[in-house]
Amino acid sequence: MPIWHYPKIPGIEESKIAKAMIRDAPISFKEAYEVCKVLRGMKLSDAKELLKKVIELKEPIPYVRYKKSIAHKRGLPDKWSKWGSPIGRYPIKVCKYMLKLLDNVENNALSKGLDASRLKIVHIAAHKGPYLKRWTPRAFGRATPWFRTHTSVEVIVAEV
Repeated sequence: MPIWHYPKIPGIEESKIAKAMIRDAPISFKEAYEVCKVLRGMKLSDAKELLKKVIELKEPIPYVRYKKSIAHKRGLPDKWSKWGSPIGRYPIKVCKYMLKLLDNVENNALSKGLDASRLKIVHIAAHKGPYLKRWTPRAFGRATPWFRTHTSVEVIVAEV
């Protein structure tokens, strides 16, 4: 088993931060990367509202890195002008897992005595998990590959 460590955040006291991690979630790494890129630096309450809008298909997530053969979405260049990409999607499954993770880190912050209205996401990152390789038997002695990807996501929030 790997040994997991959170990164050190310079300039912030350990008593003013809260951490949470989800390991080996059955979600796409590429979609998790794009969602983490949008959430990084946001206030915790704004990030949770954004994820709820994505789940309701009201606001897309702009795709910047993994964007081949993806359709453009209306309204993206105006809202997300710092990326300048009209390409986006609605990664519902990833957003559900991220919402659970943000609820978890908020509960961890409240148990440490931090103010929930002043929390800001200072670090969020997705890491590739195990890649399960399976084979499904087919007719005439053939087999079809059936692969599953997993992703681990870590988040650190600080009271600002």
